[in-house]
Amino acid sequence: MLQNSAKDDLVKPIPLSKRKYLANFLGRAQGKVGRLQLLKLSKQFPDKLEAPELKFSGTEKFGRIEYFQHLRNAKFCLAPRGESSWTLRFYEAFFVECVPVILSDQIELPFQNVLYYNQFSIKWPATRIGVELLEYLDSITDTEIKRMIARGRQVRCLWAYAPESVECSAMTGILWELQRKVRHFHQSAETFWLHNGSVVSRNLVPFNEWRPPMLLP
Repeated sequence: MLQNSAKDDLVKPIPLSKRKYLANFLGRAQGKVGRLQLLKLSKQFPDKLEAPELKFSGTEKFGRIEYFQHLRNAKFCLAPRGESSWTLRFYEAFFVECVPVILSDQIELPFQNVLYYNQFSIKWPATRIGVELLEYLDSITDTEIKRMIARGRQVRCLWAYAPESVECSAMTGILWELQRKVRHFHQSAETFWLHNGSVVSRNLVPFNEWRPPMLLP
């Protein structure tokens, strides 16, 4: 069992000014195009993007503590599609206070009827993974990043189940969903969102500027 101090070190966030990388992707390539693109991009920009291909065994395998120490060392945690459209990395990012960047167009998010995901995360088209993505992330100020992290800190309790005595848990989100009849935020494979809360198309055109013919969000 880990000592309390070790547990604290495992998840304690690093101040933004001391984080080494702009973004990171800590996962296996799995032959997926988006993941392979990130590995290639990290070799082009090793000072901005950390993306070592994780191993299941051997000397290059990350231990649990080492994994989270790396995860917390970037401002943005990239979450590309894996074997399915969802990824555990999206949820892990909240607990090291790293802004998650979803790179999975078909992802289905929990409690999306009651949460405004564009307040604490970014969804970027998987078809536009490349230098443009890094340039965009680099343009976001630390003030804006801190705002998103603060909002994420408020909702991360929804990602875990807890006893009824705990005020906020996944059960809270389920009850919210049941109470709400109107979808205030619609997430689909053709909608994406940026750090400033704007919802955009695959071509990064703001939703309020879309004109027919177009794919409905």
